[in-house]
This record gives sequence, structure tokens and C-alpha cells, in this order.
Amino acid sequence: MSALTTVNSVSANPAARLAHTEPAQYLTFMLAGETFALGILAVKEIIEYHSLTVVPMMPDCVRGVINLRGAVVPVMDLLARFGRPSSEVTKRTCVVIVEVQTAEQESQVVGVVVDAVNEVLDIGPTDIEPAPAFGARIRTDFIQGMGKVKGKFVILLNANHVLSLDEITQLAQAPAQASPVVIN
Repeated sequence: MSALTTVNSVSANPAARLAHTEPAQYLTFMLAGETFALGILAVKEIIEYHSLTVVPMMPDCVRGVINLRGAVVPVMDLLARFGRPSSEVTKRTCVVIVEVQTAEQESQVVGVVVDAVNEVLDIGPTDIEPAPAFGARIRTDFIQGMGKVKGKFVILLNANHVLSLDEITQLAQAPAQASPVVIN
């Protein structure tokens, strides 16, 4: 096959071309007065915040677990994951149930505590800026991009990174594996 007959797979495949130009849907929610969003395809459901079962020796970002139709689902506090103080639970507080991929490419269901759910927005690829290299209050690998909506930015979260149970498990094991410090 000559170089002239080689075709870019995105331009040759109409479905792939549409995927790069069509808006994607994002569920927007509030955390400590800031608007964040997760891709709607990762969101399974939204439930009322009820009491959680606290599990000892968990990292601060894991508030506890819930029983969701017979399955034990860990519930994360994103503000704690970002290194910030947790919000108070109010009438609008809810748990967004999200499906993420583990390092082994298996699906894992995780709950995320949010202050309030706003709406589902269509955000086109031309309205998404790259994550800032500095100045963000959260790790840049947690950010998929910055969505421009009605003249304001919405922080688009990378669910697989920010909700990585593999990394959180390592955080939980780190204090147990640390050697004691002796101070004279």
C-alpha cells in the first residue's frame, strides 16, 4: 500500500469523526461553592444522602460505605480527596453513584458525596480547555479539562483518576507500612 492510500482513521470513519465534534453530556454538581462535572456515561444514579457505615482505618477521603441493593459501595468525600475540609451535610447533599475502571480494567462502583446536583449539560469539544498546569486547587491529573459554559468555567473531573480505588487503597496502607520515627 502506498503512502497516498494511507488514510487517517478518524477522518475515514464517520462515527469517529462525529465523536470528536459532538458535544458530550456532563452531570454538574456543587462542592464548597465550586461547580464540578462528571461525564454522564460514568454516572449510574443519584441517591439521597443517608447515614453511612464508617469503616475503621480508611483514608480521610472515604466517608464510609452504603448498602446499594445488596452491594457494598464505598462513598468518597471529594473535598477531602482534594485536601480540603469536608462540607456540612444539608438537605441538598446527595450521593452520586459512579462507575470507574480499576487498573485491571474492571468496573468498580463508587459513591461521591456532593453538596448539590445542578443539571446535565452538553459541552462541545471546542468549549473544553486543557487542565491548567498550575494554580488549580486540586491535582491536575484529576482534571479532564475546563468546560466553558455561559461564560464561566466548570471543572470536568477525570472519574477514573480522582476516584481511583487502587490509589486510595495505597493511601490507606501507607500509614500501616511506614516505619516508626524515633525522636531523641
